Amino acid sequence: MNGLALRADAQGGVLLKVAARPGASRTAVQGLAGDALKVAINAPPEKGKANDELVRFLARALGLRRAQVTLVRGEASRDKVVRVEGLTAEALRAALAALAA
Repeated sequence: MNGLALRADAQGGVLLKVAARPGASRTAVQGLAGDALKVAINAPPEKGKANDELVRFLARALGLRRAQVTLVRGEASRDKVVRVEGLTAEALRAALAALAA
């Protein structure tokens, strides 16, 4: 996960690039796609279902409340930016590396 682009924002959260792949058989981290976290999502890309599943999955996997993980950009795109509160960039990188293993 060393190539993963993480950036702290002004409010103390961490911005994470995500390459979403909706319509998968199960939701899981699949590694990196460039500098973004590649996530397969078990939900169709319609009416926000895949976005909801992505946020729910990341919150659960990182041990955070759903309100601590928000979609910032890319609502209608596969390339998204997610804001994570409650973890430093280093802690987030370590947690995501454990998920990808």
